[in-house]
Amino acid sequence: MLGGMGDVARAGGRRIEYKWLVGITFVLGLIMQILDITILNVALATLGREFGVGAATLQWVLTGYMISLAVFIPSSGWIADRFGSKRTFQFAVVVFTVASVLCGMAGEMWMLVAARVLQGVGGGMLVPVGQAMLFRAFPAHERAKAGAVLSIPITIAPTLGPVLGGVLVEYASWRWIFFINVPVGALTLLFTVLFLREERRDHPGRFDLPGFVLAGAGLAALLFGLDQGAQLGWTRPEVCSSLAAAVLLVSGLVWRELRVAEPMLDLRLLGGRLFGTGNALLLCQTAAMFGVLFLLPLYLQDLRGVSPMQAGLVLMPQAVSMLAVTQVISRVYGRVGPKRLLLAGFAVQLCVAVALQLVGAGSSLWFLVGLLVVQGAAMGLLMTPLQTATFARVEPAQMGQASSMFNVSRQVATALGTAIVATVLVVVTSHEMSTVERSVPGQVVAAQMAGYHGAFLTAVLFALLGLVLTTRVRDADAAPPLVGAHRERAPQPIDAG
Repeated sequence: MLGGMGDVARAGGRRIEYKWLVGITFVLGLIMQILDITILNVALATLGREFGVGAATLQWVLTGYMISLAVFIPSSGWIADRFGSKRTFQFAVVVFTVASVLCGMAGEMWMLVAARVLQGVGGGMLVPVGQAMLFRAFPAHERAKAGAVLSIPITIAPTLGPVLGGVLVEYASWRWIFFINVPVGALTLLFTVLFLREERRDHPGRFDLPGFVLAGAGLAALLFGLDQGAQLGWTRPEVCSSLAAAVLLVSGLVWRELRVAEPMLDLRLLGGRLFGTGNALLLCQTAAMFGVLFLLPLYLQDLRGVSPMQAGLVLMPQAVSMLAVTQVISRVYGRVGPKRLLLAGFAVQLCVAVALQLVGAGSSLWFLVGLLVVQGAAMGLLMTPLQTATFARVEPAQMGQASSMFNVSRQVATALGTAIVATVLVVVTSHEMSTVERSVPGQVVAAQMAGYHGAFLTAVLFALLGLVLTTRVRDADAAPPLVGAHRERAPQPIDAG
């Protein structure tokens, strides 16, 4: 049975509400998972030298993890409903932590890839199960606060990752980029055991094996095809076959899940106006963000010669700005409503994407820092309203399935956004390079900068699409689950509109 809300526990002699204990526990786990990804990106070149492998083999350190995530995210909701959220979250943390140790001890490349696949098993369950627990723990009218809690690891971990990764690789060993997960994982597990309650559904339904196979295989094929297409080109046989398989598998998944009474991945949730629109807006937000966040480290390191650690420091003010804005938004969400906040967020994102056309090879880094501060504000404006509105009409019993679906959308959005941005960068740069004299450094740099400008424009397109889709959001849709309790606690409910 799902537990009640508002319970308290003792920690350090102080009484802490249960919802905050869930928040702290999930933040620790999410920091570990996100930090692992961002630290690893910095160390890839070092790993290539350590194991004597090329980029094609090295890429499987990332791809193996991504495919493993794709297999286990869709099933995480059912697993938590069947075996209990606390037990599943514990299992995910243990698997991720043990796999991190195995990664750090790897003596051969195949060992590292295998350990990364095992990490993906833990990571694929950790995030959706933890998110479902978080949204269950916070009453409906306080879910904006839950969104603000989520913003902490999502903001801090990607910022610290490059800096921490650079320090560990340069002054310690690449193995410590994995071993650093051990104390964080141990602390997360301790909080889980001491403070979290078990939550499970009385009737989770039968395990949908065909749905599990179709969802895992289809999502894995799609993410692999997008990843390889961005790197190798979209006409390569392995890319075309992977994407074709993804179309067939996902089509089979849709057919299966809409007809079975107890689906592995409840696609019917997307039929809800707010949940369906929220998942589409997640694609726009993620892709628009990656038009900036994916490209700027490349621009700083490849074109400007900035070290990974320095690049991380340039990106850090964005995280501070995002965190500050998110905390404010969580407090005004109930009075302003999601629609106007989302419109403002995508409008600011659009302005940043357009302003990036002014960035050149010799632009002041302070100008870039200023743009990133504004970019952080846009992300802060979008994150909490998007997540809170998307889950506004989701019942506690459906939270596990909804969280799985939302995280599937996030993975697809990340892969798709990265693939589009990387493809535009390569295509435009290649076209511009074909028209210049390669012996003239100034012309080569100008051609490379033109590629970045073209890729930055993808953020403009996704921000515009986000603005259009936001017109489908109605504050009245988000209000009913919130207004009843909110009126008891605050005099100003969400504006209907």
